Amino acid sequence: MDFGGVRVRQINSITIGLLCLTLGACTSVHKPAPVVNLSKGKTTSSKKIHIKNNRYKVKKGDTLFAIAFSASKDVRTVAKINNIKPPYTIYPGQTILLTYPKKANKSNKVSSSKIKNNTNNKPLNNKLSKKELDPPSQREYVQKQANKKTNDTSTLLNKKVRWNWPAVGKVTRRFSIKENGYKGIQITNKTGTSIKAAANGIVVYAGSALRGYGNLIILKHTDDYLSAYAHNSKLLVREQQQVKVGQKIAEMGNSDSSSVALRFEVRYRGKSVDPMRYLPRK
Repeated sequence: MDFGGVRVRQINSITIGLLCLTLGACTSVHKPAPVVNLSKGKTTSSKKIHIKNNRYKVKKGDTLFAIAFSASKDVRTVAKINNIKPPYTIYPGQTILLTYPKKANKSNKVSSSKIKNNTNNKPLNNKLSKKELDPPSQREYVQKQANKKTNDTSTLLNKKVRWNWPAVGKVTRRFSIKENGYKGIQITNKTGTSIKAAANGIVVYAGSALRGYGNLIILKHTDDYLSAYAHNSKLLVREQQQVKVGQKIAEMGNSDSSSVALRFEVRYRGKSVDPMRYLPRK
């Protein structure tokens, strides 16, 4: 019996030892998942978006919205040029064209040469002759009417979006209509000041790949309107996340900037517009 008792104690000791080894192994394998800092943009390319010759080669983490934003174009136009359907999925290595190929220009030149060489006074195609022979003043009038219609549409759509101020602070820079002017407003305050969604929307970009914008968030509000929030110290939302007006989405900082401030932009169909036209008066 004593021998048996010793044997039992030995077996128990071996069992306990094996359990300790097993638990130790489990502890080493199942470590907690690392915490990801959203401001570093886990899925965003570390390289800046650089558009050359109206084309761009996609890198990991890029989105079509970010590429179109960088080129000051409507994402729908860029998608149409490249035959990309919603939800606008793109792939690393893919070449994105930002303008249509020049085949159309060549056809216009051929059409013009046909008009000049029409020495026999043969009747021209009505559509062609109207397009090519319209006097500049008439074309200018048509363009002005189209612009007027666009502005009217902008006003109507604006009523459907509830805009609010994205941050508390002093407006230290304003929108400029000059070609190389400041295309937004700058709101200055201290580091960590809350940055809030200016309207209901969905996050279509969150990262730092756009030159001059630092840690950037782009929200889509309607098919026509986007808003952008630049130079943040922290990003608190992810792409494809839905946000409500007034929801905190970032914290103010000076990433890619010489001062602590928010650069806030509003884009209508890809073009920058004055945010002060949309924000409520203080």
